[in-house]
Amino acid sequence: MEKEIRNIEKEIKSYSDSSTSGIEKFRINFVSKKSVINKIFEDFKNLSVEDKKKFGGPINHIKTLAKKKLIELSSIKEQVGEKKDLDFDYSLPPQDDTLGSRHPLRIVRNKIIKIFRDIGFSIEDGPEIEKDWYNFTALNFPENHPAREMQDTFFISKNPDVVLRTHTSNVQIRLMEKEKPPLRVVIPGRVYRNETVSAKSHCFFHQVEGLYVDKGVSFKDLKDTLYYFAREMFGDKTKVRFRPSYFPFTEPSAEMDIKWKDGWLEILGSGLVDPNVLENCNIDSKEYSGFAFGMGIERIAMLKYGINDLRLFSENDKRFLEQFKGIN
Repeated sequence: MEKEIRNIEKEIKSYSDSSTSGIEKFRINFVSKKSVINKIFEDFKNLSVEDKKKFGGPINHIKTLAKKKLIELSSIKEQVGEKKDLDFDYSLPPQDDTLGSRHPLRIVRNKIIKIFRDIGFSIEDGPEIEKDWYNFTALNFPENHPAREMQDTFFISKNPDVVLRTHTSNVQIRLMEKEKPPLRVVIPGRVYRNETVSAKSHCFFHQVEGLYVDKGVSFKDLKDTLYYFAREMFGDKTKVRFRPSYFPFTEPSAEMDIKWKDGWLEILGSGLVDPNVLENCNIDSKEYSGFAFGMGIERIAMLKYGINDLRLFSENDKRFLEQFKGIN
């Protein structure tokens, strides 16, 4: 990867074509989502912690370098002034330069991530199409166990062992298999359930899960963390309560409610990681303990913005989305 980064840096510094087509070629190669730099960022996710520390700075350097070069090339083009640009079709109608807005789910997702990142949690990602082991079995959902009905999902007919994930907990298992504690992560992503689409449920939604594994992690650590989250998200005066619950992968388990108007509303589930889950990932449950939690981003967004229909998030109605202009 080091050699690849150096080569890309040389290409960026030596690039000099400031024509319209040249600038667009540079943008596609080095700045767009399909750029070589973006490909390196994808590979970066799979590196070890040590390699991430080693290559994180150089990768961000070439990304910044590419953006500056693009601005520089555009500036040269404006100064020279192309009298006739053969690459541009002047018969095309003008482009709509109206600024868009962030999607409310993205706004809330970013807010949740920032809250936990500020207290030392890192961000992880993983596959949406998953093996049964990572989505169910390793999380204490034995085959044919009634608890699986809580998370009925979509199965790949040619291979029943492959499913669309029902939660981002699959990434927790992958991470615990790969890395040793201490682990402190939040995992945002899209998940799937075999549910009827209505104002209050959907066949897909978005979730953020958290995991903290270390020596001596207690239920008090879990409660303090979630108290902090609730007050950062909903305000300093937010009242919180915990209710006993059941999840196969945590013991004890609790759901957390916040006081909302004249009643209580559930916003997330949580608990101490079941020792069986730790052992399934080759982590000694006598030496380590941990807590986990999970929340639906849609539910948080509906509370914050007074949205009463879950389907609005995925209908791409411009009238709905324009209401979130200016919110970061």
